[in-house]
Amino acid sequence: MAIAGRSMRLVLAGMIAAAAPAAAGAAEVNLYTTREPGLIKPLLERFEKETGTKVNTVVLKDGLAERVKSEGASSPADVLMTVDFGNLVDLVDQGVTQPVTSAALENAIPPQLRDKDGQWFALSMRARVVYAANDLDLSKITYEELADPKWKGKLCIRSGQHPYNTALVAAFIARNGKPAAQEWLTGLKANLARKPAGGDRDVARDILGGVCDIGVANSYYVGLMRSGKGGKEQEEWGKAIKIVLPRFEKGGAHVNVSGAAIARNAPNRDAAVKLLEFLVSDEAQKIYAEANFEYPVARSAQAHPLIAELGELNVDDTPLMTIAAHRKEASELVDQVGFDK
Repeated sequence: MAIAGRSMRLVLAGMIAAAAPAAAGAAEVNLYTTREPGLIKPLLERFEKETGTKVNTVVLKDGLAERVKSEGASSPADVLMTVDFGNLVDLVDQGVTQPVTSAALENAIPPQLRDKDGQWFALSMRARVVYAANDLDLSKITYEELADPKWKGKLCIRSGQHPYNTALVAAFIARNGKPAAQEWLTGLKANLARKPAGGDRDVARDILGGVCDIGVANSYYVGLMRSGKGGKEQEEWGKAIKIVLPRFEKGGAHVNVSGAAIARNAPNRDAAVKLLEFLVSDEAQKIYAEANFEYPVARSAQAHPLIAELGELNVDDTPLMTIAAHRKEASELVDQVGFDK
């Protein structure tokens, strides 16, 4: 009887030992990200504090999908986080994600800003807006109107092959068709004040310097400049411009996103889903807004005051997945019209 009792205790001990790794695993989540660490650190620290779940972060400059694929079924990755909806779609195409059904995510994020099958979810937005000289009599504009000859020699923009701009061209194709997009790009090229180059903040710099009157750039750079985070010189660039929130004719403003997906072989799937759900909570969305001046995706969350003062953002309802399907065509059009030459 004593032997039988001892055997039973050994069996129970073995069962507990076998269960221990699973319990430990549930208290951590492994994040692979191409986002700048400083931008997401406050979010992860808050998640850890509130849930007791440790976040192990692997920061990659690029090659996110390739890294996960090379690790195969034994990959420790739980959450894959990146910038640009094209990169999110690529993760799905590479087969390194899995679908998620979550009422919290679906209620917080508008349908056009997430994968229809739950393979990825947007976490923050940046709008493609128009920078304009402060003394310019301009309060509204459509993307289509940027090709109007009245702007000849007055428009600044970065390379047409930059993902920010190919995404905008892809959105134009989705809205208006490829022939119209080619005509529009040709009009934009004719309106350029200088060769497409530099970054979005250089658009504001060149407006201040009188090189151009208007330009196309991302919204969050306004916050970076005007807040002084980019230094005194950039603060002056930010003060020299006003922001006009454009829209498509019969549509809204084009946005790009940062977002995340659950890795296909996530060992801590439940904790990973909880992290995504936390990231779209009002609390986390506020931290996002304060850290990097991006628009929150959650309908109930507030933008940073420097971004909120730009006006109400009416996001275009074209699904990002639809836009992503036109990225290759967009890149080809940029070369066909010689936009960057």
